[in-house]
Amino acid sequence: MGAGHAHKLYRRAASPVHALPPHTKLAAVFGFVVVVVATPREAVWAFGGYAVLLGAVAVRARVPAGFVLRRLLIEIPFVAFAVLMPFVVPGERTTVLGVSLSVPGLWGAWNVLAKGTLGVAASVLLAATTELRELLLGLQRLKLPPLLVQIASFMIRYGDVITDEMRRMSIARRSRGFEARGVRHWGVLAKSAGALFIRSYERGERVHLAMVSRGYTGTMPVIDEVTATPAQWRQAAALPLAALLICLLGWTL
Repeated sequence: MGAGHAHKLYRRAASPVHALPPHTKLAAVFGFVVVVVATPREAVWAFGGYAVLLGAVAVRARVPAGFVLRRLLIEIPFVAFAVLMPFVVPGERTTVLGVSLSVPGLWGAWNVLAKGTLGVAASVLLAATTELRELLLGLQRLKLPPLLVQIASFMIRYGDVITDEMRRMSIARRSRGFEARGVRHWGVLAKSAGALFIRSYERGERVHLAMVSRGYTGTMPVIDEVTATPAQWRQAAALPLAALLICLLGWTL
């Protein structure tokens, strides 16, 4: 897994969070998300506590709030779904600003928004403090199935290649006077998508043959052995453990 595949979500900085081994951060984020999902939706204050925890991590990682907020826009489709729930979910009704809304729908919308936003924010912080190559090494260290790790590795490596291929095809269409302006042009776009798939498939075949000719047997060699000290595990565990404490308080109150 070569370097040089920095992604837009990564923010280079010298911080204690950046310095943690990737597998400890992956385990911490997974534990945090599990705790958030397990929290009862009625414990509104608990979700505020989780947001404060993530804010503390962002400050310690030197990740600006604006950087995180801009990347939270990815959850807009879930926000749209949540906004519709109070109108379509059956059950007890209440009036808000003269509009009749479903009480179960309001709780459902809050549940989706709160837990989804916290999960996405935690993922954004993970990506902002960990390079893609390190994430893959962390997945290997956590003993995820090697095939899944390899698929993720190739997806990262060749995502930019496929994007460039799409850009060149778009330039070629425009240079010939094509502009997609309606349904009647969808056929051309569908043919372009089919051509892109065929080119990608053929590229994959060539890459696989090249790898086999160089001794590939189904597993990728681990170049860097990533390890973590007990102190680093304790630092990473601070986030899910603090969240667990808040969750337990939410269940008891």
